[in-house]
Amino acid sequence: MPKRPQTAETPPAPGVRFAQQLKKGALEMLVLQLLAAQPSHGYGLIQCLRAGSGGRLDLKEGTLYPILYRLEDDGCITSAWQDIAKDGARRTPRKVYTVTAAGLAVLAEEKAAWREFSACVNIICKEDAP
Repeated sequence: MPKRPQTAETPPAPGVRFAQQLKKGALEMLVLQLLAAQPSHGYGLIQCLRAGSGGRLDLKEGTLYPILYRLEDDGCITSAWQDIAKDGARRTPRKVYTVTAAGLAVLAEEKAAWREFSACVNIICKEDAP
């Protein structure tokens, strides 16, 4: 199937739109998972998502920061400005995000929902199905 050229007026092709929506639905869970492993600043999260996905999750800041703000508003993460490097040298301040106990509970719920959903999809879309 030939690819349609993408313009501001042209909506994405169905397969592209599906992938975008799938990614959008999982990003909050992935951000919480990364922050559960260790606190991070926004750019660090973008790098981890890119590296961990083999480049498939290459987010723009305009995609990540609304997720971080929403998670902070919901009490799932906190943030604090840090301007000291591990070696004690001063550096440009960065906002570092840390998951809260409420965020860990939300993460557990989201992972359970993801496992249940993906199991249903896998049952319907069996490898041997057309």
